[in-house]
Amino acid sequence: MTWSIDFAPLVDWRLIAVLAVGVAAVSLLGLAQRVPGAWLRTLAASLFILALLDPSLKEEDREILPGVVAVVVDRSASQTLAERTAETDAARAELEARIGRLRGLEARWIDVTSTGADGTELFTALERGLADVPSDRIAGAVLVTDGQVHDVPERAEQLGFNAPLHVLLTGNDRERDRRLVVHSSPRFGIVGQEQQITFRVEDLGPREDTGPVAPRARVTISRDGEPITGMNVTLGDNVTVPVEIAHGGRNIIEIEAEEAPGELTTLNNRAVITVEGIRDNLRVLLVSGEPHAGERTWRNILKSDAAVDLVHFTILRPPEKQDGTPISQLSLIAFPTRELFSVKIDEFDLIIFDRYQSRGVLPVLYYDNIARYVEDGGAVLVAAGPEYADNGSIYRTPLAPVLPAAPTGTVTETPYRADLSDAGRRHPITRDLLEGAEAPDWSHWFRLIDSDVSRGATLMTGPDDKPLLVVEREGEGRVALMLSDHAWLWARGFEGGGPYVPLLRRLAHWLMKENDLEEEALIAQGRGDELVIERRTMADTAEPARVETPAGDVVELTLEEIEPGLWRGKTPVADLGIYRVAQGDLRTLANVGPDNPREFTDVLSTERALAPIAEATGGGMFRVADAGRLSVPRVLPMRTATRMHGSDWLGLKTTDASILRGVRALPLLAGLLGLVLLLAALTAAWYREGR
Repeated sequence: MTWSIDFAPLVDWRLIAVLAVGVAAVSLLGLAQRVPGAWLRTLAASLFILALLDPSLKEEDREILPGVVAVVVDRSASQTLAERTAETDAARAELEARIGRLRGLEARWIDVTSTGADGTELFTALERGLADVPSDRIAGAVLVTDGQVHDVPERAEQLGFNAPLHVLLTGNDRERDRRLVVHSSPRFGIVGQEQQITFRVEDLGPREDTGPVAPRARVTISRDGEPITGMNVTLGDNVTVPVEIAHGGRNIIEIEAEEAPGELTTLNNRAVITVEGIRDNLRVLLVSGEPHAGERTWRNILKSDAAVDLVHFTILRPPEKQDGTPISQLSLIAFPTRELFSVKIDEFDLIIFDRYQSRGVLPVLYYDNIARYVEDGGAVLVAAGPEYADNGSIYRTPLAPVLPAAPTGTVTETPYRADLSDAGRRHPITRDLLEGAEAPDWSHWFRLIDSDVSRGATLMTGPDDKPLLVVEREGEGRVALMLSDHAWLWARGFEGGGPYVPLLRRLAHWLMKENDLEEEALIAQGRGDELVIERRTMADTAEPARVETPAGDVVELTLEEIEPGLWRGKTPVADLGIYRVAQGDLRTLANVGPDNPREFTDVLSTERALAPIAEATGGGMFRVADAGRLSVPRVLPMRTATRMHGSDWLGLKTTDASILRGVRALPLLAGLLGLVLLLAALTAAWYREGR
């Protein structure tokens, strides 16, 4: 209950003020001259003015609200190091007991568990936790943390309340740690070229005296989990190393420094750099054996691909057709067989023979060069026509050992729809061509070169399940056979056409070793708080994947088939960093979170970040563990002070916040009481004047 006097003027307060000034002037003059009855007239006039103000005695029924103290408990990854988790739990329990014993204070507990690219954000959590509390009810805030906080306000006014901020620090000031810092690194790189990475190794905390010899550390550099080099580096010095970009797509470069004696953690001894490998323009040599209706199909597909540099030759006149026409009228340049198939053959990523037959244009020796080119990592595609079944077939050359299908000598000429084999429904080249349909509705083709497949995978079939598209790996290289020359019917839109663009483009890129088209691949990547693992395989089953977490724990993950040839599994992730995934002979890495989390940039317990903001609010900094003994300061309520902490206590601001439940008002000069007082004063003044 609170009592107060309230005024509700019956007329404009300015009129009352003028009247009061006049009464005061007359009264003072009368009193000064000792006019008889002046004090009675003053009393009557004062009561009249007071009546115009209409005073009332007000009784308020108020409920006093407790002050709110926010206790933010840091549960980030750095708080799991050493004994910090136990220290945090003990400090929380002690604070809960001490605040609970104080009347007029209410504790609001805020646990911060997640950290992202921006590190530990305790003040963001504090703001959210107090968003529904009026600023006059906030008694203060207490942070239980190791001091590694990455969203500290620059000024105390940005906190949004006028109360002390106290910090209870876990850990100790004798901690030591080693970290690896990347100074500069590329985001992209050309496949086959080297990129420069600059880094340094630092030791933080108290150091041992090594004398005049500069301390050094052993560093290992790995790419996609495989060590590629090692070196000794001087601590604190920037070191630049070249690293080759081995393949297209993500190249995960990991730099790891050896463990230092007595260091806090080895999690920040490594740095991860993801470099996106970009292929320089792929060079393709297209040799067309003779003009035909679909000759420009391959040319148009390859010319429309910005990643491909195309060199195209068409054999307009084979040697047996010598009719005296000058060469200058048949072609712009002579066919440079030596330059293409001997001197510069290794510069091409793919050689395509489109309806080409051996008629002496290409010497036999160069076919042997092409076969060795395939064995050493090159790629050959034969788009066959009827000539593949003739005596002049390219199969009748030294190239035959790398070709997966031998012609039978017959050609099937009948309408048919190309279809996918069981292998084709699983292979990345052809898996999506049906777009979910059970059977193809593509236009008809009318020719197929009969062949006996000796090895490789048959992805597409023609009439009577005869092989239509065959692919095979030979040595380090790859070979493909398209046993029909009617793909141009799809390109021309005959009977609605078919998916010739994805088919031919994927086929060419598979031959050129595009990572996304590998039929046997293990892929892992972080998506939110999950690790997603995909396995592409031509097999009917996929064994479980073995996942090693950054903390060294091993999890076995069962994969489920989501479509033919593609298996997938998911597992929740709790830690940021590198996850190593293995299945059979395949290995891969996945980096969950940012490449180098800010959370582990510096893990030493420190007052440096939080001391300025705590001091600006009158709060204090306290170590909760001293020489192995828990030391939590006493909690005291305080009205106000500039410094709200001592060596063993912290102060919380008491508040006067309340809720008004009801109001009762008693008029003082209204009604009969006011009239009686006023008449009594006037009567006394009149009576005195009468004497």
